[in-house]
Amino acid sequence: MDIDAILTGISLIVAPESLLLIFVSVVLGVVVGALPGLSSSMAVALLLPFTIGLNPVLAISMMAALYCAGTFGGSITAILINTPGAPPAVATSFDGYPLAQRGEAGRALGMAAVSSVIGGVFSLVVFIVAAPLLAKVALKFRPQEYFALTLFGLSMLAAISGRSALRNLIAGALGVLVSTVGIALVTGTERFTFGIPVLYDGIDFVPVLIGIFAISELLGQSQAVDKAKERIRSVALRLPSREDFRRCRATIMRSSVIGTLIGILPAEGTTVAAIMGYNEARRWSKHPEEFGTGAIEGVAGPEAANNAGTGGAMVPTLALGIPGSGTTAIILAALMMHGLRPGPYLMRETPEFLYAIFTAMLLANVMFLVVGLAGVKLFSLITLIPRTFLWPAVFVFALIGAYAYRQNPLDVWVMLISGLVGFFALRQGFGPAPFVMGLVLGSLLEKSWSQSMIIFDSNWLRFFESPICNLFFALTLLSLAGPLIGKGLGRIAQVGMRAFPRRSTLEE
Repeated sequence: MDIDAILTGISLIVAPESLLLIFVSVVLGVVVGALPGLSSSMAVALLLPFTIGLNPVLAISMMAALYCAGTFGGSITAILINTPGAPPAVATSFDGYPLAQRGEAGRALGMAAVSSVIGGVFSLVVFIVAAPLLAKVALKFRPQEYFALTLFGLSMLAAISGRSALRNLIAGALGVLVSTVGIALVTGTERFTFGIPVLYDGIDFVPVLIGIFAISELLGQSQAVDKAKERIRSVALRLPSREDFRRCRATIMRSSVIGTLIGILPAEGTTVAAIMGYNEARRWSKHPEEFGTGAIEGVAGPEAANNAGTGGAMVPTLALGIPGSGTTAIILAALMMHGLRPGPYLMRETPEFLYAIFTAMLLANVMFLVVGLAGVKLFSLITLIPRTFLWPAVFVFALIGAYAYRQNPLDVWVMLISGLVGFFALRQGFGPAPFVMGLVLGSLLEKSWSQSMIIFDSNWLRFFESPICNLFFALTLLSLAGPLIGKGLGRIAQVGMRAFPRRSTLEE
């Protein structure tokens, strides 16, 4: 371990201006997470163009801090008004809101905050150990291995949230298609430029990301009517008692492991992790009948898992250049925007960058615990902001962010069109995360394919000469067949249950 790199990385973050910006990102993340309809993905996309003039380390640190804090912030409204501020907080509301209705909102919020910090710190320890090891292995990768790895990453889109795996793969393929706009790397051929010189360099991902995440959500929220929600008045957050912690410690550690492992996979880690954390907490509980009525483990499980997913998702993002979630896909785009090369060379050439991000995310976890303890009552009032004021402000920030990046009016039109397409796609069950990951990975896929074809003299059969390629090709096939296998096993289980009916011990 390089002590000089560690000290350099820490020094980049502990400067007063860096600490201030990270703290602002944490507060912003908690606020965004607490507001129903907003998400950390949207906030990171909006923040992206405003970090252009910043040091790359500080820019990525701010996004990572916002990512961590936003994941926790969603639990505030999930517990207080049964309205999850972010998708991962849906599982938290199952038992968090019943606890609040019993007058134990402070107990639920305290357990959510502590579980989130433990899960986040656990995943960061795994991150700091696993990322350099993974990068050392990846240093041996040639273009053909990168092609197989990227293809595997795209195949994992079938596991991302949406109505069906097929829709996710279609959205990912469309993202890859959009990434091909511009002049081809090898042949110099113009593709989908329609004679517009600005498109020769391709469609930039910044306005696309802002449109997909912010504008499409704005259009969706515009159809919702403001409804008065019952607001829990007793919102003083308190730390878990010794008995609560004793009861939940196994659940927290189990969920931390689950969340980290799921986060490392190229899928929407935090949402999937939260649901699995909740299910496993109920499975292993001595009192599963309490779940859904206010079980404190029902808060600890999903909160530890979804925050552990944030650190886990950063491992493939930085070590391999393969995003672990929709939000880390935006962070990966930010790395490219700042001229950094994600992947093993980033780890080898600038190891201090890794330790700086680790330090920033560690500080973010501590900060959002303090912010949550001190300001939960204030954040609960934010939920009362009418949409008629909130969404026009989001629209203005989206316009400024899309234009500010390159001062190009075309980017504003790209953002608006992306938002409109994203809105109609969401209504048909096409999620934004698969499209974004396809857009970000598309250029890497094309580049590694072109380089491999040059090396192989256009003989694609030589891909199978590499054991690593064969491994990733096999994993790709398993990933694509996974939904079909799961559906088949589900039907077999249904047939078995009809043939051998028995009383379930768990209440749905």
